[in-house]
Amino acid sequence: MLKTRVITAGILLAILLPVLFLLPAYYLSAFFLIAVIASAWEWSRLIAPDAKLAAWLYAVFCLLIIVFLLGIQAPTWQFALLMMAVLFWFFVAPFILAKGMNLSLDKLKAFYSILGLILLPATWFALVFLRDLGLIFLLTSLALVWVADIGAYFVGKAFGKHKLAPQISPGKSIEGAIGGLALCYLYALLCTVYLPFEDSIFGAWALRFGWVPMFLMVTVLTAFSIFGDLFESQFKRLAGVKDSSHLLPGHGGVLDRVDALLPVMPIAALLAGLI
Repeated sequence: MLKTRVITAGILLAILLPVLFLLPAYYLSAFFLIAVIASAWEWSRLIAPDAKLAAWLYAVFCLLIIVFLLGIQAPTWQFALLMMAVLFWFFVAPFILAKGMNLSLDKLKAFYSILGLILLPATWFALVFLRDLGLIFLLTSLALVWVADIGAYFVGKAFGKHKLAPQISPGKSIEGAIGGLALCYLYALLCTVYLPFEDSIFGAWALRFGWVPMFLMVTVLTAFSIFGDLFESQFKRLAGVKDSSHLLPGHGGVLDRVDALLPVMPIAALLAGLI
């Protein structure tokens, strides 16, 4: 399993690194688009595992939404999509997570079907917007999610005693979440001190609003990275599967790798828009 994970990660890095640093920005947008469409296919398969044709149609429909919003060149529509995604994560997702496993996916198929066509395109537009602000701006925003995950894993492994959401994800602990947040504070501080202020959302917020609001922003983004992870874990448990798919050997599905980005990227894009 480890060998398979390493090989898959190596292939992805061999594709991603040239796209990031050697090719024009629209290649990165295309890479993100492929990931989002693959996630849409997996999303549909979670809702209806046996409806193979429906999964392909769902992925195509997700693509058409993105193409349509790009084609009409109406930033207000794209902003509205981002707002719908952010409002969901702030005001609806907490109640869904609070239900734990006391939900019926069969009764919520229509809801999840519509939800995916909001969250996935919104994430793509958020990623593209952050890239337009600069490659370092995008990478430092993405890295916050990875830092939170790394901190939560190692602190949780060493000190985790109190379960964060035992029904949804038994491996996550409150201590791990706190450790991830602490590491994110350190990461944001280092970005602000050692990078030009305009090169990261952390420096830009510290410059525009002050240090306390910047750390509050980091708290919000870190919390929602955990929300995204838990939401997908709950979704998979309701669907009765361990991984969203097997598209990435050794890693599960694409959705398994981007789950924490689904809330963080739209929120980060809107916060970046404020400055």
